[in-house]
Order: sequence, then C-alpha cells, then structure tokens
Amino acid sequence: MATAIKNSTVELLSKMFKNMNMGKDSTLDLLAKVSDSALKSDMTMQLNGYEGMLKKINEHLQAAGEQPKEEDFMTKMSAKVGTAFNTMMDDSPSHIADMMIQGSTMGMTDTTKLLRDYENTDASEASLSICRAIIKFEEENIERMKKHL
Repeated sequence: MATAIKNSTVELLSKMFKNMNMGKDSTLDLLAKVSDSALKSDMTMQLNGYEGMLKKINEHLQAAGEQPKEEDFMTKMSAKVGTAFNTMMDDSPSHIADMMIQGSTMGMTDTTKLLRDYENTDASEASLSICRAIIKFEEENIERMKKHL
C-alpha cells in the first residue's frame, strides 16, 4: 500500500512539475518580447510564482526519492516556435496578455483535471493541496492579465 501512495503522489507531483515548468518557460519566452513596464512587472510576478511552485513540487518529489523530469526537447521546442510565430505579427501588450491568459487557462484546466483524477486516489494531501494552490494561482494570473487586454 505504501508503494501505491508513493506512486500516486509522485505521478501527480511529476505532472504538476511539467505543467508549471511549461508555464515558466513560456512566460520567460514572452517576457523577452515585452517593453510595457506594467505588463513586464505582472509577468515577472507570475514567473516568480511558477518558480515558487516548482521549488515546492521539487521538494516533495525529492522527499519521495524522485527527481523532477522536464518535458522532452521536442515538446519544449514546439512551444518556443509557437510563441515566436504567435508574436511575429503582433507583439502588442494586449496580444501578449491574451497569450498569457490562454496559457494560464490551459494550466488551470489541466491542473483541475489532475485534481479530479487524483483526489480519490492514494495521492498525499500535501500534493493535492499544491494542486489546489496552482489552480488558485492560475486564476489570479488570469485576473491580473485582464487589465492589459
């Protein structure tokens, strides 16, 4: 039974790690294209949030004897190319804010699905709590970005 608990917890933490890492990387890619100081400030705040979540998830993974795993190279490159293409024709603050909202919406949706998938398993309450915190974090990110539309 202890193995099942560890496996559900590690699975959930690993999936959250990949999601938060993708959010962090995408934010970094977009941040390089921003000149508007208010948007840059809000995006930096969001980036700091991703890094904080990643640190927390990493600590829990290491406590379970696991190392975090990032997305594969092709997935990361595909996201980078998509970001570059999406901002090639329009790098206005409102368009970048819209992209950030879309990314946070995807992150919130994916994490909500994870929560639903794992809340009735043997996943630890600590990992489920991180999941709930990510959902709240992404909701706050969406609200913060709306003022830049």
